[in-house]
Amino acid sequence: MPNYRRNFVKGGTYFFTVETYKRQRILSGEAIGILRESFRECMSEKPFVIEAIVILPEHLHCIRRLPEQDSDYSTRWKETKGCFTSEYISNIGEPPVKPSVSMRKKGEKGIWQRRFFEHTIRDENDYRVHIDYIHYNPVKHGLVTAPKDWPHSSFHHFVKRGVYNESWAGSVEEFPEGMGGE
Repeated sequence: MPNYRRNFVKGGTYFFTVETYKRQRILSGEAIGILRESFRECMSEKPFVIEAIVILPEHLHCIRRLPEQDSDYSTRWKETKGCFTSEYISNIGEPPVKPSVSMRKKGEKGIWQRRFFEHTIRDENDYRVHIDYIHYNPVKHGLVTAPKDWPHSSFHHFVKRGVYNESWAGSVEEFPEGMGGE
């Protein structure tokens, strides 16, 4: 197994990929509202800024910026996932795929994959490429034909701010191979 080390930069900006357990397609409908509320709750206790986000049925990508002097994104993900899991089970029910024995021993419910992919944003170009990747992702996965057609994306906020025009659609070939941790 590779010896992967996470990069912790105080006040850093990070790109994340977070997947549901066994890529269950559970992030839709009522679950979207639960996820948004889970982000808000975590942000109220351990602040961060969501720079960009897209939520697909079985995974999400986002860019988070942490406060100066803080590099603890792992706890923030743990809290967000935990809050979502509790509310999901209370409001929607148990997930369709049951957790493994190992997961059950650790008290995990089988909603989220244990780990997440993280990439530290290095500069403005890296930031822009990852923003574009996030917004193009529903097209990449064949869910829509244009980013404007996916409702669970910050793309619409970027259009309102004038960063994109509504007909924007980058090409999947423009993204580095292996980008997104998938």
